[in-house]
Amino acid sequence: MLADAANVLSGQMRSHLRTVAKQIRPQVNSLDNRFIERLTELEFDRPQRMALKALTFGAAARIVSQGRRIQVFLEQVAYHGRRLAKLNIPPSDIVEALAEYDRLLTPSLRGILGADYSGFQWVREQLHFCVTLTLNRAYYRVRETEAEAFYELFRTELEARSLDDLLVRSLAVLTRFCGAREAQLYLLREGGTRWVRKATVRSVGRRTKLKAGTSPQVPGGGSRNRQLACPRCIRITSRASQALLDPKWNDRYASAWSIPLLSGDGIAGVLQFAFAKRYDWLPREQELLEAAAERCTVAAEKAQLVEDLEKREEQIRRLAEHMLHIEEIERRRISGELHDEAGQSLLYIRLQLEMLEKELLTGQPELGERVQRLRGVTEHTILEIRRLIAALSPAVLEQLGLGAALRQLASRLRKLRPCRVRLHLSRLDHLPKRIETIVYRLAQECCNNIAKHSQASNVNISLTTADGLLRLNVEDDGIGFLVTEALAKRNSFGLAGMRERVTLLGGNFEITSGRSGGAMKGKPGTRIVAELPIPQHVGGK
Repeated sequence: MLADAANVLSGQMRSHLRTVAKQIRPQVNSLDNRFIERLTELEFDRPQRMALKALTFGAAARIVSQGRRIQVFLEQVAYHGRRLAKLNIPPSDIVEALAEYDRLLTPSLRGILGADYSGFQWVREQLHFCVTLTLNRAYYRVRETEAEAFYELFRTELEARSLDDLLVRSLAVLTRFCGAREAQLYLLREGGTRWVRKATVRSVGRRTKLKAGTSPQVPGGGSRNRQLACPRCIRITSRASQALLDPKWNDRYASAWSIPLLSGDGIAGVLQFAFAKRYDWLPREQELLEAAAERCTVAAEKAQLVEDLEKREEQIRRLAEHMLHIEEIERRRISGELHDEAGQSLLYIRLQLEMLEKELLTGQPELGERVQRLRGVTEHTILEIRRLIAALSPAVLEQLGLGAALRQLASRLRKLRPCRVRLHLSRLDHLPKRIETIVYRLAQECCNNIAKHSQASNVNISLTTADGLLRLNVEDDGIGFLVTEALAKRNSFGLAGMRERVTLLGGNFEITSGRSGGAMKGKPGTRIVAELPIPQHVGGK
């Protein structure tokens, strides 16, 4: 880009410029001093005055009169243009300042050139155009770099996989922006008594080394925390500074920047950047780093909340899985006690009633008939207990597997509800016990709901496997129901429990129902689909 700007000047223009530069060279120092005085009156500070002086015709004359190329001057303009941009000087103020220099320069040029002054004006205008073009590009580059930094921070916030990943990648973006040799990010922990290093970035040549995670802690509190609560540009000397959290920096680097991460009314962390040479930050750099630190703080708090939420969800998921496991254990315990205690006792009662019935029918027929009715009630109770035992912990599932258990469910549904039940089972090879139990409970709940509520005439139950998924599909042509209302009912956990069981295994659960929606051949009804991932290694429970 600098070559393009220099090419605006033709060979003849450059030759004329060198001639004039040699003639004006003795007066350049005087012009510079008067220019500095004028800039002071216009309230430009020292860094601004030094940068503006490097853009003038006098600065170009110094370089050209020494036999160096005009590109050297334009490189100087580009460098100081970037500094002026970072010093927050509006381009209009630069134009005004350079116009002041031109007003000081014109009398000197008239005196040197005489009648040739008007002929030189076109060369002066071309040089001014090159300076303006270079400044515009310098300002654009600074603003573009700032925009890129914020864009990278935004993308990092979206793509970060964890809090540590967010912190180290954000720090890397800011390290590239300010050109630091090393950077570190600390968070304040343990009630403000410890600084914990969470991210480190080192620039080695063109490579950037990133390190995330907790490192050895640094004591905090008191005056150190107060120093770190404000932005600081630190000149590293032989005397160690409390504001530097890494003591090794005192021997390695010449200067450092420290930017606090503020949360609410207090300090939550700090960003620190180290430089091999003395490098005082400019206002624009400080403003961007403070804004970036604010964004990093918000993003880090958000990421921390997400991580905490994920941990809590994982704890709840594990607790729910454990509760389901405990529920199955409790079902087996209760069914065992019903079988061993109540079931055996009722069988004994039935046997004694049968014997008593035979004795009474011969001598006391009326009492015998009453005992007979009592025996019938006892036999019905035994059947109900056996049904409860089978529902609580089906022996067929434990002994013969999921296929046989589903066939038994279909058979029971035919007895409870006069309907046509079709059962389709694909080949089920060595499914984990946990998945078999979940699928059985889902099918059991579906069958219970159909028997109690659906008034269905046809029921289809299918269990298939494909692409690592186990798919249970239960549909009927009953009266249907409104899914949203059913799921929203309080003290009704059938459908919600089914969905929760599937979710715990990382599956998908879908309900389609309603009096206006067709589940089978366009008729009202219900369709429930549960898809469960099959583990690749199914050796466990």
